[in-house]
Amino acid sequence: MCAIVPKSAEGANITQTTARVSPSGNIHSGYLAHYFRSPDFKEEVKKYTKGSAQPGLNLDDVEKMVVRRPQALGEQITIARILDTLDTQILKTEALIAKLEKVKEGLLHDLLTRGIDENGQLRPSPEQAPELYKDSPLGLIPREWGVGSLGDLSEIVSGVTLGGKSGSSSWPLVPYLRVANVQDGYFDLSEVKLIRVSSVDIEKYRLLPGDVLMNEGGDFDKLGRGSLWQGQIGLCIHQNHVFRVRANPSILNPHFLTAFSSSAMGKSYFIRSSKQSTNLASINSTQLKDFQIPLPAKAEQELIVTELRIMASKMESEKSLLDKLITQKTGLMNDLLTGHVRVTPLLGQAQTPTPTPA
Repeated sequence: MCAIVPKSAEGANITQTTARVSPSGNIHSGYLAHYFRSPDFKEEVKKYTKGSAQPGLNLDDVEKMVVRRPQALGEQITIARILDTLDTQILKTEALIAKLEKVKEGLLHDLLTRGIDENGQLRPSPEQAPELYKDSPLGLIPREWGVGSLGDLSEIVSGVTLGGKSGSSSWPLVPYLRVANVQDGYFDLSEVKLIRVSSVDIEKYRLLPGDVLMNEGGDFDKLGRGSLWQGQIGLCIHQNHVFRVRANPSILNPHFLTAFSSSAMGKSYFIRSSKQSTNLASINSTQLKDFQIPLPAKAEQELIVTELRIMASKMESEKSLLDKLITQKTGLMNDLLTGHVRVTPLLGQAQTPTPTPA
């Protein structure tokens, strides 16, 4: 890790495990800082790193490290400016994503406790219009809403048990989902394992689009987290540590269920109800069936889901932009800091600045 010392820290001391690098007059500190973060320099660091438990560098070795740079100071300044501009865009995008995350949390809470009225607007809060709300096992909810147990609103099935009865070699190999595949709101399908199962078990445990999968346990952050299956794999089943929840479509929108199960209220229920040990927790099918769900009318559930999709789309758009900016910066670092691409046509714009003090 490296950083340029700001003027506000002038005169400050450094720790024993930190080295100060003071650039000479023929190298720009901004360029040097970017070079220290480059893949080339990281490979250079690996060559001299000593130790395994607490890897570190000796100052004598640091002095041996090679820094590739254009001789012209103006070219170094231009390269630093280009990369600084991308850094600024990346920081702004990260800040916007963090802001949207907080907005999303607040919106999710409001939609799941206040809902959307006949005018397509969030209802006034209970403090603003107490007459619009009633008491329920979940606290105050809109008067039009009901509350139901997940076991009454859906079919809940535990999956196939691994290492159980030995299967016939003639049984087909079928993909199955494990706890590691079921993330909070999405699936990690980078590694999907196979199992031999009978045709009876295939039909029993087969996943259909619209099924919600919830983890039985593991780390606290994995407990009960739900993801909506959309048929990403044509034929797929699930193991016994993953519950399949198939909602009654006439009563409960599976997208709404996923949103509520991943909300602070949903996670709080799973933590309270779980059997806990050090850093681990688990729930059983009885506790999952007892999970209380708020029940707006089906049409209102769909309006709530639409609002959440709009917010999710904004988040994905910004995350996609962030990925593009990071990829662009990585490519530019490789091109500009190795000399593969020169910036000499831009040098006229970088004649006035002076090197930034380090």
